[in-house]
Amino acid sequence: MDIVIATPGRLLDHISQKTIDLREIEFLILDEADRMLDMGFVNDIKKIINIIPKERQTLLFSATYSEAIKKLSNQFLNAPTLIEVARANTSSEIVKQTVYPVDKTRKRELLTHLINEGKWQQVLVFTRTKHMANRLSGQLEKDGITSAAIHGNKSQNARTKSLADFKKGEVRVLVATDIAARGIDIDQLPHVVNFELPNVSEDYVHRIGRTGRAGNEGEAISLVCVDEDEFLVGIEKLIKKEIPKVWLKGFKPDPSIKAEPINMGGNRGARNKPRGGNRNASRNSNSSGGRNSSRGRR
Repeated sequence: MDIVIATPGRLLDHISQKTIDLREIEFLILDEADRMLDMGFVNDIKKIINIIPKERQTLLFSATYSEAIKKLSNQFLNAPTLIEVARANTSSEIVKQTVYPVDKTRKRELLTHLINEGKWQQVLVFTRTKHMANRLSGQLEKDGITSAAIHGNKSQNARTKSLADFKKGEVRVLVATDIAARGIDIDQLPHVVNFELPNVSEDYVHRIGRTGRAGNEGEAISLVCVDEDEFLVGIEKLIKKEIPKVWLKGFKPDPSIKAEPINMGGNRGARNKPRGGNRNASRNSNSSGGRNSSRGRR
């Protein structure tokens, strides 16, 4: 084999079973480097790096890059060159972004209203948790809108089928968590909805990047309750612009409702603590086109 594509855990499994030989590796690529290093894979990556040749070309690819991840990547790169293919921490200019302020208890009702009124036929909806993805998908089905949930607890076959049905138009709404949706690439996807804002600001950029791809226009809508105001501030700070707000008649939030802490459970980040990042990376010469990346000789 000339190229091996693997998750860190599975690769280490093959190494332990001696079913793969990495002594001749010339290139090491970490795709989605920000998420990989931020999700607890650091120790696995270090083990792999200690096994492969020290003389190699190392590349890090990422759409967003926080300062903390930049510092961490310095452990793997030697005098890297930085290449930025877009302004740092920017969202796509061809994606129309809108925020709908709404009470938390009425988000599902507003989502159903927007889908039906706009006659949307293909909508990717993001939630923070697997439980909410399942719950929302079931509620939409009761509203007469075909839906499927995709997240880490679903089997690979179930995720593949849900995605295929969504692409074929047999399912109008695909409800997804961030981890499950990171690699989703749907041609000409018209609508992305943040049913819940991410607590990690960079994830907003990844989410809305599912639409407006390959030069096509797209629309990204965020349903924001008072609990998420701090998340919204963090996102706008990251992308360096204010997202237009629309107060829809019949769905205006109750001003008497006070914000409550959001329990993130097992998700990354602390309660109500948004985190920003940078849309950049580094790379040596002979770069190929595409996303931001980092590359160094070691």
